[in-house]
Amino acid sequence: MSQVLIATAFTWGMTALGASLVFITKSVNRQFMNGMLGFAAGVMIAASIWSLLDPAIQMSRSGPLPAWLPAAIGFTVGVLAISSIDRILPHLHIGLPEVKAEGIKTHWRQSVLLMLAITLHNFPEGLAIGVVFGGMASGAPAAALPLALILTLGLGIQNIPEGMAISFPLHRQGMTRGRSFWYGQLSALTEPLGGVIGVVAVTMVNSLLPYAFGFAAGAMMFVVVEELIPESQQDDHPDIATLGTMAGFLVMMILDVAFT
Repeated sequence: MSQVLIATAFTWGMTALGASLVFITKSVNRQFMNGMLGFAAGVMIAASIWSLLDPAIQMSRSGPLPAWLPAAIGFTVGVLAISSIDRILPHLHIGLPEVKAEGIKTHWRQSVLLMLAITLHNFPEGLAIGVVFGGMASGAPAAALPLALILTLGLGIQNIPEGMAISFPLHRQGMTRGRSFWYGQLSALTEPLGGVIGVVAVTMVNSLLPYAFGFAAGAMMFVVVEELIPESQQDDHPDIATLGTMAGFLVMMILDVAFT
């Protein structure tokens, strides 16, 4: 539990680091931001495959079910769970007007809706860290410490643009730097919560491990396809975001394969 809290505190800190850049400069180039959001999407795709789905399949090879089935079930449930939250939770995608807010209709301010959108991104990341550390504590050979550390590092790196994606738009809309930073870092506070839920679930019920890994992968993949990729493509130069996605995927793949 202490390791999970340290790991998710690191990923929160990286979000806060990205948000804190608002104190240094007034704005950031939109194409650069799109590339960074694409990079974050690539990291999450690769992490879903090599840090979560592949270990889930390896864990199931000695079981009575087909090796792919627990991962597939967990993945499907993860997608459905986050999809349901996406339909209910009021939130606003970056770069869209307030009238385009999704979820239950509210009169909440745009700053809150933007923060909730990134919060929806961050919870599955914390959950993924939690289930990997929980798997390690449960003695699963496919969930070793290097895997947990690499996953934490990769998700932490891609949290930097997510912090920027809140603080800079809010500051451009007239909010003070301090308040823009506050909302930016606040969005990542769900990561420790997701981490705790993940580690408790898999350590209490060891047989849930491959399902939990699949669940976390499905939740992250939904966020990538529903949120990150569309947000990164809102420009006249979508190739920059696409190249960013490829770069993020490549970096996370190398980290996972070379160091685990």
